[in-house]
Amino acid sequence: MAVLFILSPGSLLAKLTKTRAAGRTYYVNALIGNDAYNGLSRKTPFKSLTKVNSLVLSPGDSVLFSNSTVYRGHLKINCRGTSQMSVVFGSYGAGNKPQINGAGDFSEAVLVYNSEYVKLENLEITNLGATYKAGRMGLHILIEDFGIANNVVISNLYVHDVNGTNVKKDGGGAGIHWTNKGKTVKSAFNGLFIENCRIERTDRNGITSSAYSSRLNWFPSYNVVIRNNTLNDIGGDAIVPIGCDGALIEHNVVFKAGQRFPEGDAAAGIWPWSCDNTIVQFNEVAYTAGPWDSQGFDSDWNCRNTIIQYNYSHDNAGGFLLICNDGSAGKPGNIGNVGTIVRYNVSVNDGSRLTGKSAGFSPVIHIAGPVSNTSIYNNVIYLPKKESSRIDSTMIDITSWHGYADSTLIANNIFWVADVANYQIGESTRNFFENNLYHGRHINIPDDPHALTSDPMFVSVPVSRSQGFDALKCFQLKDDSPCINAGKVIVSTSIVDFFNNPVLSDKKPAIGIYQP
Repeated sequence: MAVLFILSPGSLLAKLTKTRAAGRTYYVNALIGNDAYNGLSRKTPFKSLTKVNSLVLSPGDSVLFSNSTVYRGHLKINCRGTSQMSVVFGSYGAGNKPQINGAGDFSEAVLVYNSEYVKLENLEITNLGATYKAGRMGLHILIEDFGIANNVVISNLYVHDVNGTNVKKDGGGAGIHWTNKGKTVKSAFNGLFIENCRIERTDRNGITSSAYSSRLNWFPSYNVVIRNNTLNDIGGDAIVPIGCDGALIEHNVVFKAGQRFPEGDAAAGIWPWSCDNTIVQFNEVAYTAGPWDSQGFDSDWNCRNTIIQYNYSHDNAGGFLLICNDGSAGKPGNIGNVGTIVRYNVSVNDGSRLTGKSAGFSPVIHIAGPVSNTSIYNNVIYLPKKESSRIDSTMIDITSWHGYADSTLIANNIFWVADVANYQIGESTRNFFENNLYHGRHINIPDDPHALTSDPMFVSVPVSRSQGFDALKCFQLKDDSPCINAGKVIVSTSIVDFFNNPVLSDKKPAIGIYQP
């Protein structure tokens, strides 16, 4: 005899809710798929981007592309998940990442438009046209007239060969670019994560943005994190957040930025613009080139309270560091450059420009324009013998950009040179050089009443063109180093040194990046 089981309304609702929470998974396979299929299993996958673009996705849904397949065209993502159930675009199966190939036919190969609680992962993206085209991108994350977009996660992408133009004013281009804007509804991100991506051969830029830049209508994005990415062979700028508050840029490796931008333009490795409270840390930037700027790191104008710490900069043609403010761009649109902190970084062999109109100008540290309240302390600047006498020998150059810097502290740094270094402070005011160590021949050192000139006694000699943070253990100090307990107390709260040793606010620190 059959037995009839009757479910109560409550238990039925629970079962249906559980099913919805899991979401649907749609499969896409360009080799065996058919857009007439339902796409709900690996045996019945969709075939094309056109079909994927037509889907109406709900929270918890996933769209998975088969590995080792190629999709030529334009992937447009427009969906909203929830804080509990994101919408996921990713891959399945064995093999290489599935490739979305714009082939230069679209402004971007992948567009994430007015979406939130969405995750894009494990894809290959390329957009190489027959010729350069302004504004061409690999991935564009765009919100406009949307309001606040929460938790957009970009992870483990391989973005390569995107040929926008390298002329910035013409529109540039990028591997990954985000834009937040709106004429009727101001829009910004709250949680934008770009992590574990590899970006190669992109013009003009690597990871960049467009946002509300004027302080007259500033509407910042929050919780922007750019982490663990590798960028190589970038035409112009590598990583540039714009219009953010509290952006975190960490553990990225940038090699060979600034490779193709022309005279009249400028580019650098990592730098914020029109941002507050940016933290740039644990990044390695090397081999940046170009006819102007081309430093590893930059704290740019219209920024407040930028912190650049625990980074490794080496072999950058334009130098280690730029701190700047365009004095002609006045308030209220530009609040200047205020309160930059640069601490516990290592710079090796930075500043070697030999080509272009600015050949011979590449100070290791360049402070340009009316920046204020800058603190540069406990860094190691190591300059081996120059390859040419035509290379700039300036360690610090403070120049005008419609005004000069004011209130600059430079303390507890080790300036080590094999040849010679000079210092130019121009008409800047209230410069405080304190407790620095100058090893080698230094010319025009500003007054530094507690300066040291002895050997810092590193534990070993740096190896030329060394890559990776492990190479920097050489800058630890021997037990009898004169740098120990010779620094000026600067921090008001305890922090850590380059090697994660505590630096106390009530104890004289060592000079340099190592606190025994």
